[in-house]
Amino acid sequence: QVQLVESGGGLVQPGGSLRLSCVASGSIRSFYAMAWYRQAPGKQRELVVQMERDGYTNYSGSVKDRFTISRDNDQNTIYLQMNSLKPEDTAVYFCNAKALFPDRTDNIWGQGTQVTVSS
Repeated sequence: QVQLVESGGGLVQPGGSLRLSCVASGSIRSFYAMAWYRQAPGKQRELVVQMERDGYTNYSGSVKDRFTISRDNDQNTIYLQMNSLKPEDTAVYFCNAKALFPDRTDNIWGQGTQVTVSS
């Protein structure tokens, strides 16, 4: 099974930027979609942005116009460029890959990377 490894998290001041990376151990071309989720303390995991195989993207309203997802199929990597970061963006960010089957959807998760936005 493909494994996902995130990196790039850290501590940043409000208004700052970070770029997260997610490297897959195998090809990401076969997945229906790649996505970033986040989970803040005491809250449920929520979708940040999903990119489907055809390039269609769906951003959460709270990050639209600030965050940008991209992918490099040759490097089996997806990225999340985060600009104008706010304290409420503080969370563990998870990379996700979705594989569609006739009767189910399989989700693969990375281990997560912590993003802390604080002065």
